[in-house]
Amino acid sequence: MPYAVDFVNVETTGLESSPVVDALAGLRANEARYYKNKYDHVFTVSPADEVPDEVAYLTKVLKDERDIVIASEPLEATQFEVDGLRMTYVFYESGLAINVMYAIEDGGKRAVGFKLSQGMEVPAELADRFKFARQKSKLAGEIRGSYFVVKGEY
Repeated sequence: MPYAVDFVNVETTGLESSPVVDALAGLRANEARYYKNKYDHVFTVSPADEVPDEVAYLTKVLKDERDIVIASEPLEATQFEVDGLRMTYVFYESGLAINVMYAIEDGGKRAVGFKLSQGMEVPAELADRFKFARQKSKLAGEIRGSYFVVKGEY
């Protein structure tokens, strides 16, 4: 069942099995605040097993673009459109959050972003391939992030 993420009162709903549950909930709330403030969009997530198409889409982009397979279990996912962009997010049990930003019009921005929750190690499948920049967040503590540009058509 879909769940509107509250960024005022951070909740761990749906993320309880993560070893960094509080940091992952803060990271999810940070994303919800961004979309509410920038686009007036309510960030809503569903359990990953209820939205397999969204998880499969993100998994396909990772595999096709960089031959990346995420070992962690997906907990939640969402897909929505804002300002000409199709956004797909998957939140993983390890504390990893991945999004695919895909401009609907040709020639627009298309990228995959990785965000690591505070307290988690860089996953082995990403460690040798990306450098992670640090950013402070009131909701999530410290977030480490990286990205790559999507070249294919999805």
